[in-house]
Amino acid sequence: MPVAFWDALPGPAREALERAGTVALIRPGAFLAREHTRSANVYVLRSGAAKVWADRDGETVILEVLGPGDVAGEMEVADGGERYANVEALTRVEALVLPGDRFRAVLDGHPAAIWALTAVLSERLRDANDVRTAHYPDAPGRRLASRLRRLADRFGTPVATGGLVVRLPLCQRDLGRWAGMSRRKVAQLLAPERLGDGIVVTRATITLRSPEVLDRLAGDDPDAYLADTG
Repeated sequence: MPVAFWDALPGPAREALERAGTVALIRPGAFLAREHTRSANVYVLRSGAAKVWADRDGETVILEVLGPGDVAGEMEVADGGERYANVEALTRVEALVLPGDRFRAVLDGHPAAIWALTAVLSERLRDANDVRTAHYPDAPGRRLASRLRRLADRFGTPVATGGLVVRLPLCQRDLGRWAGMSRRKVAQLLAPERLGDGIVVTRATITLRSPEVLDRLAGDDPDAYLADTG
């Protein structure tokens, strides 16, 4: 699992960011940033979750789900451009907020911190490329499984039965917007006749009954493949 920005920072850089920033509490549904604006604030999440999404010709596209230790707003500080997406709190979020100039000053004073930011940008590029290449040939099950794995790794809580529960308000439509498919396709992929009760999505939780169910969804389980093809 990729290391979050905050975890990758050396100790002195963390201390410098804490001195330069202020802590903000953001309610669910509120925006940390809005698409096409020029606000230069940088946010480092300390707790909670936020979704990064953009409007493309009236369609919502989810680009990422951020959690504790993740950073938002760093691209605009780097290139001086407009916000490329909205950042909306999914849950109550506590974040360290810094104006862009203070964020840059900390990086200038702690060069090792630049490598932590570079790692974040590289990981996001890899993830975007993974989603794009999964379309050639089209592999919706693999794309959806990759999104669910990211949620399980970052936000999953083990349960006594051996599975995981992700307590985030992400519905099937949201998963489709993140994985590049319709809600109907998500429902088909998660249907009980395909996966049993292996993955259950409600308005507030995503339950994975076992880690192996994601292999089957992605098509990486050879036994499931043989069963499906006879």
